[in-house]
Amino acid sequence: MKNTLTKKELKEIQKIEHFRENIMLFEEQLLDIEGSYGDPSNPGMSEVANKINPLKHTFADGLYIREIFMPKGQIISTGIHKKKHPYFVLKGEISVLSQDGITNIKAPYHGITDPGTKRIIFIHEDSIWITVHATDKESVEETLNDIVAKDFNDPDISIENMKKYLKLKNK
Repeated sequence: MKNTLTKKELKEIQKIEHFRENIMLFEEQLLDIEGSYGDPSNPGMSEVANKINPLKHTFADGLYIREIFMPKGQIISTGIHKKKHPYFVLKGEISVLSQDGITNIKAPYHGITDPGTKRIIFIHEDSIWITVHATDKESVEETLNDIVAKDFNDPDISIENMKKYLKLKNK
């Protein structure tokens, strides 16, 4: 494996950096919209989030399963995901803005979240979204510390790690 990036990989890294800057700016503005909130793992957000978006937490043999209800008309931003994991939309219709662009999702649907992903989600219909995470942790707090980054400076999702990820992905 070469140590240098191709032009295509460099362009992808620049796109990721640009998206990361802009999504954080957008999230700041999002906090001013009634019924919307930023990353629920941030201090002060979890209480608001749980009133609007009830969460269901389940642990099963090394897995953490997180179910969230999202009401029609809401706009939310997600945490910054540190690990690759599956997700499932069981009910509803949503539009998702990520570094890959805008995707419209209608249930039933499933996908994979890559490390470094942060999303802005607009809910068109009442929706249920489930994520599944491999973990050896036994509490929600410990698990969230393991799977959600505090910011984009987290070493697990640094640009250097994203470069390595792109190299592996493009092999």
